[in-house]
Amino acid sequence: MQNHYLQAAIEAAKAAEQVINHYYKKQIDVELKQDRSPVTVADVESERAIKSVIQSAFPEHGFFGEETGKENAEAEYLWLIDPIDGTKSFVRQYPFFSTQIALMHQGHLIAGVSNAPVFGEMAYAATGEGAYLNGQPIKVSGVAALQDVTLSLGNIASLAQSDSWGKLGELIPQVNRIRGYGDFFHYHLLASGKIDLVIESDVNILDIAALAVIISEAGGVLTDLHQNSPGLETTTVLAAGNAGLHAQIAGHLAY
Repeated sequence: MQNHYLQAAIEAAKAAEQVINHYYKKQIDVELKQDRSPVTVADVESERAIKSVIQSAFPEHGFFGEETGKENAEAEYLWLIDPIDGTKSFVRQYPFFSTQIALMHQGHLIAGVSNAPVFGEMAYAATGEGAYLNGQPIKVSGVAALQDVTLSLGNIASLAQSDSWGKLGELIPQVNRIRGYGDFFHYHLLASGKIDLVIESDVNILDIAALAVIISEAGGVLTDLHQNSPGLETTTVLAAGNAGLHAQIAGHLAY
């Protein structure tokens, strides 16, 4: 692996993994942030571990962490970090949580690592270098006919309360299979060609930045529900295994 940004991101993910494994399934205090999402000492310490690795390698880069916020956010390079994406899963002791680390260069995502330490999957990618899962190259399925599509729905509370809810209802009978794998997992499945479409309406960029790079490098397409490329203000996702499938859905679920 020649990409030094990606190498640093993987090293940082492994540093966070050590912290996460130390605290997983232990009795630790859970606090609620202002938005009522949970946070634990594992979240805070794993983000510090990531930040230490990144800032040691690239002291001039900016940093935007889920727990520690923004630092030097106007820098040319900005790291986007969610140390434990899926803290509720972590707290309730099931393995659907991950560490998300991505690098943005002048507004464009160029590298990403998605590490699910308890689940045993690490996916990573850098622009122009392909996507990998546990060291093996991965690519999307290419399924384009709706009747053959497996669709996974994640967080869709806002979509359910919008005028587009009925449009999702019209889509569901047209696909082959509906699942709700959620969090990192359905994006790993999509990038690996095992499912074909992911829809979410309640995320933030720290949740999906790394996954956007991975899916793109695997040959897929990830935008928001308005067909915009992922950016700092992204809150929704339409991810598909190919441009043709994405085009069939794009725009219909915007709200």
